Amino acid sequence: MAALIPVQVPPVPPGPLLRLVGWLQARFFPGAMDDSTARWIAALLLILFSIGLGRFVSGILFKRLKKWMAKANNQLMLPALEPPAATLVVLSGFIAALSVVPLWEEVPNLVRLGEQGALSAVVLWGIACAGGAVIDHFAVGARARRLQIAAFIPLIKRTVGSFFVVFSVLVVLESLGFEVKTFLTGLGIGGLAFALAAQDTIANMFGSFVVIMDQPFYVGDYIRILSHEGTVEEIGLRSTRLRTAQRTQVVIPNKTVAAEIINNFTKMPQRRVDSTIGITYDNPPDRIQQALSDVRALLRSDPGVDQGLVVVSLADFGDAFLKAQILYFTADPNWETHMVVRERVNLGILRTFAARSVTLAYPNPVIRLDGSSAQQVVPRPTA
Repeated sequence: MAALIPVQVPPVPPGPLLRLVGWLQARFFPGAMDDSTARWIAALLLILFSIGLGRFVSGILFKRLKKWMAKANNQLMLPALEPPAATLVVLSGFIAALSVVPLWEEVPNLVRLGEQGALSAVVLWGIACAGGAVIDHFAVGARARRLQIAAFIPLIKRTVGSFFVVFSVLVVLESLGFEVKTFLTGLGIGGLAFALAAQDTIANMFGSFVVIMDQPFYVGDYIRILSHEGTVEEIGLRSTRLRTAQRTQVVIPNKTVAAEIINNFTKMPQRRVDSTIGITYDNPPDRIQQALSDVRALLRSDPGVDQGLVVVSLADFGDAFLKAQILYFTADPNWETHMVVRERVNLGILRTFAARSVTLAYPNPVIRLDGSSAQQVVPRPTA
């Protein structure tokens, strides 16, 4: 693999700032101090001035710009650009100070490369802050409009940020004088070996892009993947995290998420309730029919029951009891609301059967002994 090779930067002649310092020294302080002392004093003054100007930019200029933009209700990336802008001002002062100190003449190559690298880093930082602010602004609008892509914007932001970090590192290395092209050429064989070693990671990343494009679920949805069931907490580059009903966290690789069947309970328009009630054979048919008719009317009048499909029927003859099937959907798919409606309906069914004197069957067969048969099995106690 090729190594990073620093590039030699040719020296530059003294700039106008250095000539200005020499002119000021000769004009106002002739013979009072030597050239080296004058240049160090000028460098210190430039640093102090840049720090003060940086405070002015962040404390006064941006504050007024924020107030002005707040009136227009559109600040966008202004707050995000404040730290990079103030840093750029201070860095410019330090670069100007370095151009007049004697260190510039002793190690010009090192100083110039450091200046270029620092400037590149600050500019890239500002671009990253501006891009992040634009993505965040888009995320706010997407959530306000309830767009489906809103749940995946954090993942998109992290993905773009990862690629931008790699790009920024290469740009900074280039500005520092390294032969990045030679380095990238040498990465060819190493990159192939890395791709083979990290194929699972790459598969997970492609799985995350499949989830983004297909959008089978969003953060906050209640889903089931394989035997894992829970609420989606995070969709990352490598994995998707679920919070189960037991409050444990399940981490599923995205390649598994993209390849398996996903059951999304949140996208149900209603929740289904299918119950079977046992009725003993000793109940008169007319009484059973009246009780089932009352249950049907109960479901039709309940506001929490979806009226699209309501089935109340004496469905089958069991070995020990009659089987009445009750099928309906709750109008709200929310689990807690569904359980509230289900409890209300179940209590209403019990009251309806009790009002019609219809005896319900026990889960297990029960033998009832009345009169003389009971006395033969359990004799009365003698006085």
